[in-house]
Amino acid sequence: MTYIKIINPKDADGIVKNEYEKGIRRSGRVFNILKIMSRSPAALKDSMRLYLTIMYGPSELSRAQREMLATVVSRVNHCHY
Repeated sequence: MTYIKIINPKDADGIVKNEYEKGIRRSGRVFNILKIMSRSPAALKDSMRLYLTIMYGPSELSRAQREMLATVVSRVNHCHY
C-alpha cells in the first residue's frame, strides 16, 4: 500500500494552515485530499481555487447540477471521495 507523508492540521503553518482552516469552515473538518496535497502548499492553494471556481463560480449549471456531475463521475471512477 502506498503511503504519503502529510502535514497534520495541528502542525500546519502558512499556506497549509490557511487552507486547512478554510476547509474546516466549509465542512467542519480537513478532508484527506487536502492533507495529501499539504506537501506542496502552492499546489494545494491553486487546486482549492480551481475547485471553488468550478463548484461556486458563475456557470450555466446550478450548484446542484455541478454536485451531481461530480458525484456521477466519482461513482464511475469508483472514487469514494
